[in-house]
Amino acid sequence: MCGFCGIIGRGWKREQLAAMLAAQHHRGPDMQGSYFDPAGAAALALNRLSILDLSEAGRQPMTDAESGLTIVLNGEIYNFLELRQELSDYPYRSHTDTEVVLAAYKKWGEACLDRFIGMFAFLIWDERKQRLFGARDRFGVKPLHYYQKGSEPLLLASEIQTLFAGGAPRRMKASTWATYLVDGLHDHSEETFWEDIYSLPPGHSLSWEQGKLSTKCWYDLAQRVGPDFDTRPVGKVQEEYLDILKDSIKLRFRSDVPVGINVSGGLDSSILVGLVQAVHGPESNIEAFTYVTGNPDYDELPWVQKMLEGTRHPSIVYQLDPAEVPDLAASVQRHQSEPFGGMPTLAYARLFDRARQDGVTVVMDGQGMDEQWAGYDYYAASKNGSAASPIQGTKQRTTRPECLQPDFRVLAKPFSAPQPFPDALRNRQYLDTRYTKMPKALRFNDRISMRSSIELREPFLDHRLFELAFRQPVERKIENGTRKKLLRDVAKHLVAASVVEAPKRPVQTPQREWLRGELRGWAESCIETALQSYGKTWLDADSLRKQWHDYCFGQCDNSFHIWQWISLGLTCGN
Repeated sequence: MCGFCGIIGRGWKREQLAAMLAAQHHRGPDMQGSYFDPAGAAALALNRLSILDLSEAGRQPMTDAESGLTIVLNGEIYNFLELRQELSDYPYRSHTDTEVVLAAYKKWGEACLDRFIGMFAFLIWDERKQRLFGARDRFGVKPLHYYQKGSEPLLLASEIQTLFAGGAPRRMKASTWATYLVDGLHDHSEETFWEDIYSLPPGHSLSWEQGKLSTKCWYDLAQRVGPDFDTRPVGKVQEEYLDILKDSIKLRFRSDVPVGINVSGGLDSSILVGLVQAVHGPESNIEAFTYVTGNPDYDELPWVQKMLEGTRHPSIVYQLDPAEVPDLAASVQRHQSEPFGGMPTLAYARLFDRARQDGVTVVMDGQGMDEQWAGYDYYAASKNGSAASPIQGTKQRTTRPECLQPDFRVLAKPFSAPQPFPDALRNRQYLDTRYTKMPKALRFNDRISMRSSIELREPFLDHRLFELAFRQPVERKIENGTRKKLLRDVAKHLVAASVVEAPKRPVQTPQREWLRGELRGWAESCIETALQSYGKTWLDADSLRKQWHDYCFGQCDNSFHIWQWISLGLTCGN
């Protein structure tokens, strides 16, 4: 796990690259390195968080002298040992997955991407062809941002703040903010919240040659799955899915540093713990991290304790206090550079801080099962082709476009997602996986884990699991009101019958109560900061203040729009 950056083209200075490296030190505090093209057309650099082969041999950038290829890689190729065996004729100098990617690209070119199981973003510079190639993993677990304007050099980096350090101007993009404030959408396209700064979409690659940048899609879940359902007996599907689950966990335990797990009280965490037990045996003592807020209406600790009962996993609990929120939110905002997911994101940030303090460098999480198996409450409506709120547990509208200036409001870009499947349920699952829920959650999680110099691994985001799950008919996902039906049946092979699942909750923190209670003064100051900056051009101050007053007196069942305004204030304040 690392953070990389690069400058491609002419007219740049080495000081720019040094500034970019310094800006993302947190992503790789163990060592750093730089590469400069002899012809002066490119520079690559990387901050390394050492996970595999902790020796000096693992330093990046890595260069293959014979071909003139140089690589910087962020992420992990979990099947690198199998690929290394297949590419055994390569003259390896390290025991890293990075060198395996270099060998794979040298032999197979861009076709190597389909052979990788993992999370990754990387850049490869070809000295001989004076060409850059880059790629991002199938679901976008690892980031790749770039700045491009006119004839200026192309800047690339793992984080947006790194691009700012390299000279990209900080100009907030009105249309992206309008789309976010009107429709609640973000991270669904290549556009970011900043002018001329883009995010390479999940499953896409890029190339640069002779001053021209182009991107293309190399992986699309819907294309790989196809329209047809899996008609095999359900027992066969369960057996195959369980085998892939176990393999996914085994692969993601490949590490030369300590590994921990994030757990809540839900089904997915129960399965994660069960898989760890199945793979490592009942003596496994891997630390299990959980956050709480001190509010029993939201905390899932009793279910976590029941889940871990009878195991040797130490339970590490961190309680987020509202007094921490102002300073923590400012810190997280600097690392995110864009709006993030509120109090749950802050709680996870503190959890990663705690893991790092305990000497844990790699943490596993349970992201992805709800999108695979239709776990959210609104999927039941999608099953029948009807609309539902995109935010679980919310009945009222989530945004307040009437609090925006009319000229700003019309800048919002309407978004119409593809409908690649013949059934409504899979189309909704695809929307969440490719465009809405998962892209933003993965961005939140990458930044807060790397803020603490932690590698976050997502075993349930193995593409083999998603492709198999998406081929299953509706009744294997939702049956008689029970969601995740087939997954629950698989869980019986992993989870003790005595383990009781916590109720599915729309949120896991008392954000709504805190913002109108203990954090009311802080929230109001953030909102006023937003109004001072954009109260005449973007926001309708009178209408917004009225909505804030109504919220404070309990006239709303969700705090999404309040957090939007706080996010704008945090961005202006940073």
